[in-house]
Amino acid sequence: MSKNQFYNQFYKFVTNTSIYLYIKLLVVLFSSARVSIYSNSSLFFSFTKETLDSVSFFFFLCFDLKTQIKMSRRYDSRTTIFSPEGRLYQVEYAMEAIGNAGTAIGILSKDGVVLVGEKKVTSKLLQTSTSTEKMYKIDDHVACAVAGIMSDANILINTARIQAQRYSFAYQEPMPVEQLVQSLCDTKQGYTQFGGLRPFGVSFLFAGWDKNFGFQLYMSDPSGNYGGWKAGAIGANNQAAQSILKQDYKDDITREEAVQLALKVLSKTMDSTSLTSEKLELAEVFLSPSGKVKYQVCSPENLTKLLVKSGVTQPATDTA
Repeated sequence: MSKNQFYNQFYKFVTNTSIYLYIKLLVVLFSSARVSIYSNSSLFFSFTKETLDSVSFFFFLCFDLKTQIKMSRRYDSRTTIFSPEGRLYQVEYAMEAIGNAGTAIGILSKDGVVLVGEKKVTSKLLQTSTSTEKMYKIDDHVACAVAGIMSDANILINTARIQAQRYSFAYQEPMPVEQLVQSLCDTKQGYTQFGGLRPFGVSFLFAGWDKNFGFQLYMSDPSGNYGGWKAGAIGANNQAAQSILKQDYKDDITREEAVQLALKVLSKTMDSTSLTSEKLELAEVFLSPSGKVKYQVCSPENLTKLLVKSGVTQPATDTA
């Protein structure tokens, strides 16, 4: 439970039980008082210092908690206002939405970049898509893996494709990978700074190659921040995946070893008990023998062979 959710529940509790608590407090207060009867039959109540201190602390605590709850609700509804703790709640909620999406892993190797994604199968009645759901080609030299709300991702992917084509048309060369990522993240950042907009509920892993820096892997989140990574994970159970990658990643890893490592990480972090080609997507960015950048999506048949080879699933047995 988050801090804001706790405040909301406690606010309901205080509101519904405040009258009862105040009456009970008065009963306790007067039961501890010393009663004096004067000659004119008037009553006089005297309280100890400890009792008065306890009562004043109780009222101060209730007032302070109610104030904090109202303040948190005030900053909770707007993306353009910082909370007193320096947080943007709506951006954090967008990141929470990404935590419910399928995991995506990217690994940078010395001869390419590997992207692996988990497809969430919500119902057996759904028709399997013929196109990829987690992997998208932006340009001939750049691809990305997605985790989050797919409708938001489609808008940003189309924006990135248009920017890449405009650069190629203007300068007659592919757009540098980091420049493309930065341009897209500037768009994402704008949706956290202007009123009436909400952040994009999607994170990306960008894989690409350019003549300046070779193979590159970038990760971006709904806030518009991005950074270069050697290996990274987004989506559900990303913290556990990051821990395994931190332990097993090596700087001189090859593309084949990166595929094995990505499948191993997914087998340990996915919620399902077994990995199949229906639940995974795998894509690679590498240089062909002719020196041209190539983006390749692994077919279900080859992906099944890779799963068996890596030992994360058992080979299918033919039954007569």
